[in-house]
Amino acid sequence: MDWSLLGCGASGHVTFAPDEPGLRERLGVGTREGAAWRCLRCGTFVIGEPTASGPVSAAPRVRRDKELRSALILRVFAVERLLRAIIFGGLAIAVWRFAASRMSIEQAYDHALPGLRAFLSQLGFNVSHSKLLGLIQHAFTLNTRTLTWLALAAAGYAVIEIIEAVGLWLLKRWGEYFAMIATSVGIPYEIYDLTAKVTALRLAAFVINVALVVYLVVTKRLFGVRGGKKAYEARLRSASILQAEIGALAAAPAAPGTHRADEPDRPERTATAPEQPAAAAEQPATAETAGKTDRPHGTQAAGITDQPPGAETARGPGQPTDAAATSSSAAE
Repeated sequence: MDWSLLGCGASGHVTFAPDEPGLRERLGVGTREGAAWRCLRCGTFVIGEPTASGPVSAAPRVRRDKELRSALILRVFAVERLLRAIIFGGLAIAVWRFAASRMSIEQAYDHALPGLRAFLSQLGFNVSHSKLLGLIQHAFTLNTRTLTWLALAAAGYAVIEIIEAVGLWLLKRWGEYFAMIATSVGIPYEIYDLTAKVTALRLAAFVINVALVVYLVVTKRLFGVRGGKKAYEARLRSASILQAEIGALAAAPAAPGTHRADEPDRPERTATAPEQPAAAAEQPATAETAGKTDRPHGTQAAGITDQPPGAETARGPGQPTDAAATSSSAAE
């Protein structure tokens, strides 16, 4: 079952438009029908305005996959705790009122008991050895102080169950710790009751309590089990679509040809030094450089080769004038 899609079907999609440009481009896309934003729960792109926007720190926390299933299980336990609280709260009120007006209740019971016995006998029930009637008759023998303490104990247990129910329903970590500790305290007494006599009600209550304790410790990693709180939060981050997009955006500069932060700095290549001689060769000869050459004897100097016959050639310092050059040629 796709718990994420089931959650969106039950409570709607959760889309978010971050203020950061890079992350905004990854979570949003343009369509013919308008802008579409990716749901942080099921990953579907939903056309329309986002349900929330702002910086990444203001993004809603969304439960996905196994976390949604865990939330459903915890809320089932919360409902069971609430039912216990209602039962024991009603019992506390009944005992308190009975302690306050025990004589009138006993008289009403004695007055109604013969008719009740006759009615149940006609239905085929023998109430002579009824445990419920025996418990009521035993309660008439208790003093007011004992009944008051019983009422307070039932009320205290109801309050504990209400706190457990609220913490589990709201999916708070303190509620998980509280439910686990409170339930563990009552398990030894339940084991003692089962050794005295096994009944369906006692066995069901024992199984539910043990299942809740084991489930909370293992899946919620309480008290450092399976890495504790850090491992639990790391698993939540690994399942988050928003965290996955943030990680992908941070890893984007690591593509080939880019510099990563974890790599050592490399010296940049400089192309100006080797290109300078070529640039200098492409420049026309000046008065200072014409006639100078490193070529072997007998080669023509730069600036003379491409000149037409009779054209004047730029000469450097120390070179003979045109007349001297003519005389030298005639002598050769």
